[in-house]
Amino acid sequence: MGVSNENNPTMIKPTNVQGEAELGCRKFGMETRNNRRALSVINQNFVGAKPYPCVVNKRVLSEANGICNKNPPVPAHRPITRKFAAQIANSKQHYPEENKKPKIAAEGLSVYEDVPIIDVEEYEAAAKDQPVPMSLEQTQMEIEMEDIFEESVIDIDSNDAKNTLAVVDYVEDLYAYYSKMEGCNRIPPDYIGQQFDINERMRSILIDWLIEVHHKFDLREETLFLTVNLIDRFLEKQSVVRKKLQLVGLVAMLLACKYEEVSLPVVDDLVVISDKAYTRKEVLEMEKLMLNTLQFNMSLPTPYVFMRRFLKAAQSDRKLELLSFFLIELCLVEYEMLKFPPSFIAAAAIYTAQCTLYGVKQWSKTCELHTKYSADQLLECSRLIVEFHQKAATGKLTGVHKKYNTSKFGYVAKCKPAHCLLVQTPYNMKGHV
Repeated sequence: MGVSNENNPTMIKPTNVQGEAELGCRKFGMETRNNRRALSVINQNFVGAKPYPCVVNKRVLSEANGICNKNPPVPAHRPITRKFAAQIANSKQHYPEENKKPKIAAEGLSVYEDVPIIDVEEYEAAAKDQPVPMSLEQTQMEIEMEDIFEESVIDIDSNDAKNTLAVVDYVEDLYAYYSKMEGCNRIPPDYIGQQFDINERMRSILIDWLIEVHHKFDLREETLFLTVNLIDRFLEKQSVVRKKLQLVGLVAMLLACKYEEVSLPVVDDLVVISDKAYTRKEVLEMEKLMLNTLQFNMSLPTPYVFMRRFLKAAQSDRKLELLSFFLIELCLVEYEMLKFPPSFIAAAAIYTAQCTLYGVKQWSKTCELHTKYSADQLLECSRLIVEFHQKAATGKLTGVHKKYNTSKFGYVAKCKPAHCLLVQTPYNMKGHV
């Protein structure tokens, strides 16, 4: 009966694998025992078992090892523990296997498979350099774009905090009062039907002429708007014959000048501008009649009051301001625009001017907050303004076009009308801007 030399280290000559194993264990400070069998024998008894990660083969990685070349560089100075071996196994799942070759049976192997040794810090740094998947990249981009285009309301009075003339502390209350007053003093849009000798066309001719007179005398902008307001309020309550209509216009401008201007034209100037159709006495008599009819109520909000506030909300430049006034003066000539409140016409004129300059419909949240009107509410009025703009240079009533077709007003009358407001599409009909 033969005695087994399996546990006698003096009788067995170590194989290459066993020697490598013992050297590896000594290197890593592991204790070797005399009664331990050769690792190659253990490996044969467990076919298909995963290699124990304490043995390191420092050969150059080859394709036969089945390891992806995209792994980070492997340092050979770090020992592998069980915990670190588990990290390595998890890290290999992040890299796709390319050109994977069939596995070789465990019996045919005389050495263990190569196990990569990876430094954790180097691996994390390499993982950060990997490209982000396209789907995640698009999601991040969409979130960033939403943050960029998320509109916020601007405090338009912050820059005027130290300006006492801007009355920042009271400006919101003032415009709340103006909005209330414009509702209480609305001019009926059909008042001209009560007049027996004048019609809408005559009113339009009168106002178009007064715009030229206003420009010739170089009067303030608010003077023109108050003049038109006085004419309509007087004609609503007082019947006037046709030949006195021009006199009503001249006296309304005289009263507006006395209310708004520092330096105003005298009565004789108005007589001359009317080609002496009226005498000085007639002018003064009409002035008394108009003041008594209106009960000396001259302080009412006109579109000009709202224009200044709304232009500030729109953060307008000089060109947008001039174009807005050009469009709203076209509205002064048209009788049908009396159906809209002054603040509504002012907001629609600015909205139309923005669409005219930029070619697209836009109405910011700041404008909507201060005007109290949304873009879809202004759409009907804006389309009427575009139609007025289209025919401003044609026909007989061209006073507004001539005025704004000069260098003083930046030739804004030459701007092309906002055709984007006239296009009927499902997108526009929903009121999107």
